Amino acid sequence: MTEERIALIVDDEPGHRMMVRAVLEDDGWTVLEAESGERALTVLAEEAESDTYPDVAMVDMKMPGMDGMQLLKELQVRRPSMPVVLLTAFGSVGSAVDAMKRGAFDYLTKPADNDELTAVLGKAFEYHKLLEENARLRAEVGSEPDFIGGSPGIERVRDLIAQAGPTEATVLILGQSGTGKELVAEGLHRASQRADKPLIKVNCAALPDDLLESELFGYEKGAFTGAVKDKPGRFQLADGGTLFLDEIGEMPGALQAKLLRALQEKTIEPLGSVRTLQVDTRIIAATNRNLKREVEAGRFREDLYYRLAVLEIRIPPLCERKEDLPLLVSFLLRRLGNKNNKIIRTVTPAFLDALSGYDWPGNVRELENVLERALILSRSDALGPDLLPPQITGARENIIDMQLPASGRMAPSPANLEEAEKQAIIQALEENGSHRERTAEALGISRRTLQYKLKKYGLTRR
Repeated sequence: MTEERIALIVDDEPGHRMMVRAVLEDDGWTVLEAESGERALTVLAEEAESDTYPDVAMVDMKMPGMDGMQLLKELQVRRPSMPVVLLTAFGSVGSAVDAMKRGAFDYLTKPADNDELTAVLGKAFEYHKLLEENARLRAEVGSEPDFIGGSPGIERVRDLIAQAGPTEATVLILGQSGTGKELVAEGLHRASQRADKPLIKVNCAALPDDLLESELFGYEKGAFTGAVKDKPGRFQLADGGTLFLDEIGEMPGALQAKLLRALQEKTIEPLGSVRTLQVDTRIIAATNRNLKREVEAGRFREDLYYRLAVLEIRIPPLCERKEDLPLLVSFLLRRLGNKNNKIIRTVTPAFLDALSGYDWPGNVRELENVLERALILSRSDALGPDLLPPQITGARENIIDMQLPASGRMAPSPANLEEAEKQAIIQALEENGSHRERTAEALGISRRTLQYKLKKYGLTRR
């Protein structure tokens, strides 16, 4: 089912309104009409009472009473996220361009060409949805801290966001997968002077090379097979705001050159176009690669690297800030509990101890996955180490040879398995003179996991 699109057409010429309505309704739009600026404000208020709002407004520049420029100012106050497209006579294009500088999305000359009409309003609708999505994300993230924890590494990240956010500097975010690079980008955007403009995100590793180029710079109708209408690129959609380029180290060399030019000259050229467009976009990039090594290996442009890395923010991996684990666990369990309609009131010391003994190669993303699994499997409101996966607790399979039972025989019960595990530990202790490091090595588990098992089976005195 296609998403509903609502357009408000404000024009004192009934014939032109009728033509626009017919074209837009054929394109799937719901159309509201107003013959004056004053009536448009009334329509907006009436729609607000029914909890519906137009996505886009198309406003005639020349109208009796409140003209298009005056209405534009009113709409910017009442519905700041609603793009306004202006209608102007051919000889008044200069006024429309001036209005765009004051916040109008685009303009069309009367009588509007049908294809151009649907294309421009389609772009305006996409822009409107991006603004709404960014507002929603800001509201969600604004209710939660950027980073949980008080470790020195996280405090350093917070300080750099506070320092770099209000500037126009290009920032390169470095960190392993799952550490929260996107959170840093969002924090920088919120701290900037562009916070009321869009934050547009692109994952450079998720798109094929040719598609990535068209996504970044856009294209014009006919640029390639399947380009049936103009499409703005992410640079254009982020104009005035921030463009976040995640996994920048995956960008192909030819595209790196185009990105460098966009950074240096603040201009782009859509595919299939001979026009050069000015863009005012702040760039924030992120990578889990060592870009200096990529430069040395010839896989990444040195000049682009220095353009991107005006300031570098390194996010420490979770294994370097394990002191943050209790706070992270508490925060994530509250969020996951809300998501899964399940309340966890306590976690046992052994549960936290097991988490602390693991190195977390997947970082916070892996931690969240492990906690959600434990929460779902729990039969009570408390979490113990028995709910953790084997790679964290030091799998029982490492101690006991867990062969599948022969056909027709019952599998051993959990109680029998635990007794077998206990006896295996006792035997290993005796064989290694109760030396815990050698015992853990013999059993194929970590020393911390052995310590947990000794407590579990009451063997600490041995």
